[in-house]
Amino acid sequence: MASVVDTSVKHFRSDMSGAPGVSGTAGSLIALLDACLVNGFDVKTASSLVVSGGVATLGFTGGHSATVDSVIVVSGSSVAALNGEQKVTAVAGGQVKFATTAADGAASGTISFKMAPAGWEKVYTGTNKAVYRSLDPASSKMLLRVDDTSAQFARVIGYESMTDVDTGVGPFPTSAQMAGGGYWAKSGGANATLNSWALFADSRFFMVNIAINSFSIAAAVQGPTRGFGDLLARRPSGDPYACVLNYSGTSSVTSMYDGQFELGQDLRHAMPRGYSGLGSGILHYCLPYIGASNAYSGNDFLLGTFPSYVDGELKLSRRYFNTVTTGSTGAPRCDLPGLHSVPQTALADTFRLFRVEAGSGALVGRNLMVVNPAVTTMQGTPLTSSQAGASFIDITGPWR
Repeated sequence: MASVVDTSVKHFRSDMSGAPGVSGTAGSLIALLDACLVNGFDVKTASSLVVSGGVATLGFTGGHSATVDSVIVVSGSSVAALNGEQKVTAVAGGQVKFATTAADGAASGTISFKMAPAGWEKVYTGTNKAVYRSLDPASSKMLLRVDDTSAQFARVIGYESMTDVDTGVGPFPTSAQMAGGGYWAKSGGANATLNSWALFADSRFFMVNIAINSFSIAAAVQGPTRGFGDLLARRPSGDPYACVLNYSGTSSVTSMYDGQFELGQDLRHAMPRGYSGLGSGILHYCLPYIGASNAYSGNDFLLGTFPSYVDGELKLSRRYFNTVTTGSTGAPRCDLPGLHSVPQTALADTFRLFRVEAGSGALVGRNLMVVNPAVTTMQGTPLTSSQAGASFIDITGPWR
């Protein structure tokens, strides 16, 4: 890692100038995952790269996707310390800045940069189908199969191993749990008009939130948070099967708000085996340490409305996956990386998609970005606190 700060967490958003689009067309989700997880995007040739006082400034012509706290990857610099992943500290017209330990001076070479991918690979591919896996040597090496042949949604299944894009062993969810795989919504309309989205990832886990009706009403930014990858295992001896895939269990796009990470009452979080390593695909609840199991993050009355009338605070909680499949209580098996849940209500009136807040207390020094989980049928109407909640995702990292 060339950066002087941690670059393990990457975030991407649809309002980045060169970002890929997600729409109600076959293959658009795979294009997004390819760009963010595997390849990176928005390659730009730099006109200059100059270091002064511990700050490197990339000069270029035109626009670029880079935003503060995003991660770019630089190549071609004559100064080795300036190549590789770098976390953006400032963006101005035709400039991107990042911290460095390199000596003052100008770098030479044919220098280019792009948005850095999260460190995954595309193992198998087919027509509007793809299989993804983490490249991190410490990962569980579980695989995610995405069938993106439908216009408005994709079908998703995790596997322990696969031999081609259609053949795998150890599915989660199993066929008995969800025949054909779970559902991830892409768009409320079967058209090429783009939706707002945000994707957050490290080299072992990613989350994506797509506001499926923003294609028709820009203010309809509510959408389900989906994800796949390795969790934060709580078992001291390790938990090699602590990999999760969450999903909706319905084929109706406007009702695909079940199974979000932000709702505890849905048994739509599949792992390949139990914590003992025995058995096959097993389902879990995803619950807040502080909050109601049947409420959404940011639409939860347990600790009252935001802001708290006592201290004015915003309350945050981590979320965990329990070890039982017969109810919403049980011992925590794993924690959810990156996402912070809110056991208060009326959040969506203040906190909207892409808003960034500075952390405090245990999260001081970290920036958190808002997504708005849907809490009612996802029709194309502007967001209100009765229709959506809010959760906060750490874009500073590390998550582990």
